[in-house]
Amino acid sequence: MKLTAWGWRRPLLLLVALAAVAVPAVACSTGGGSDVAVNPAVADNLRKFYAQKLSWGPCAPFAPSSDGKETFSSPQFDCTYLQVPLDYNQPDGKTAQIAVLRKKATQPDRRIGSLLVNPGGPGASGTEAAASMSRDISQGAIGQRFDLVGFDPRGVGASKPAIQCFAPPERDADRLDVEVDSSPAGVARIEGKNKDYNNKCAQRSGLELLANAGTRDVAKDMDILRAALGDQKLTYLGYSYGTRLGYTYAEMFPANVRALVLDGALDPDQKLLDRAVAQAEGFQKAFEAFAASCATKPGCPLGADPKAATDAYKRLVLPLIEKPVALPDGRKLSYNDAMTGVIQALYTEQYWTVLQRGLSDLAAGRGEILMFLADAYEGRQEDGSYQFTLDAFTAIGCVDDKPVTDPAEVLEADKRARQVAPFRDDGHGPNSARDYCAFWPVPNTGEPHEPHVQGLPQVMVVSVTGDPATPYQAGVNLAKGLNARLLSVQGSQHTVALQGTPCVDDIVSAYLVDLKLPAEGAQCQVAPS
Repeated sequence: MKLTAWGWRRPLLLLVALAAVAVPAVACSTGGGSDVAVNPAVADNLRKFYAQKLSWGPCAPFAPSSDGKETFSSPQFDCTYLQVPLDYNQPDGKTAQIAVLRKKATQPDRRIGSLLVNPGGPGASGTEAAASMSRDISQGAIGQRFDLVGFDPRGVGASKPAIQCFAPPERDADRLDVEVDSSPAGVARIEGKNKDYNNKCAQRSGLELLANAGTRDVAKDMDILRAALGDQKLTYLGYSYGTRLGYTYAEMFPANVRALVLDGALDPDQKLLDRAVAQAEGFQKAFEAFAASCATKPGCPLGADPKAATDAYKRLVLPLIEKPVALPDGRKLSYNDAMTGVIQALYTEQYWTVLQRGLSDLAAGRGEILMFLADAYEGRQEDGSYQFTLDAFTAIGCVDDKPVTDPAEVLEADKRARQVAPFRDDGHGPNSARDYCAFWPVPNTGEPHEPHVQGLPQVMVVSVTGDPATPYQAGVNLAKGLNARLLSVQGSQHTVALQGTPCVDDIVSAYLVDLKLPAEGAQCQVAPS
């Protein structure tokens, strides 16, 4: 089972992720000191990192692809590298360089500080997210009062060293290789492929990076970044996986928190397989909502009866297991890519029209639209290169959770997932094949648990009732665990803060700017698209 946890979304035409390019280093001295005095509690061997003075420069070299250079070349953005220990147990050893992008507050005389953002994943680029978000928030109170700061977590995006497992041709081949055989031979083949992938990760990324790529270490990097930015306390907005990063930071540094907005929460105490099943159920509900909407429109490829939509959908996609659809560019739309494209579109109602067109095209023997959506999810560029987002997603996830090594547990979870999400059932029966993490070459450094935080100011959690990727109840559970104020949002999308819903954006802005929490039981609704 493939667990997805993507967070903040870009507009559809910008969904195709930006390919990684070589990025020259930006000078970052460690002797100049920041505007924030180094906390006496900081260990002596970390003081040089906390005291570093950032040297800002142009962002064009940080663009993850040639497509992004125009955006990153804007003079409104500044970029730099933050130096952090690659291994916090050896702070005098190798270092990592964390890519950071800043859009300064438009009213500097009223500036509160920095607003750090993380778009989720894990593995998504925070520099890209901040650059894109800045267009929508620059004229409002948040853009006026905060420097908007995005960072690429260690191993991700323009940060160095970077996590890489598959070369682009290997990723293309993996997408075409449909694995549905649940026989012992089929299971052995899947697990053999997973072990081979892990070997490539170890060879191309290095064991030291893989061992220290988890949320535990990124949260420590965030505190160094907070100090280097000159902020006494952290103001943070995290989407999806970014909520885990936010509450992990709160556990480690509660006295350093000013404000946290955690949107699209991962349930902190939920085991990995339970989370995967809950997510599968969430996407089934999103599929059913899409099918009901589609049924009211002329030419719906799933028919006019929403109750029959799952069967109609299977009649469209299951033939791809044996016979992928040839595309004009010579590629082929596989069953894997069709499912990925559909999942990508189910993240938000804004993509439902495109999904309907894609399924209509598939019914007519064409696959370009679904492949476009799948490429967006996979991070494939027009030139055939990839961002290594999914490699980072796997590497970080494998050290953030306790691996599941019992095939019986995997089999039972797959049975449950097929029951709650029949649109994703390939018809070949449940499979006991263990995933990458069961064979990961380094041990996990974290596992699910209810946060235990003392001295944390009351923070804010946002949860959407129809969120397919991180179900609503997860936000309820996180708010309870953190004693946070919950904002419930009626809608069918994954994450919502600062994405154009006035009710939500006004409440989030009031909290971030004035520390005014929403009322108990506060609710908003996303306007139908």
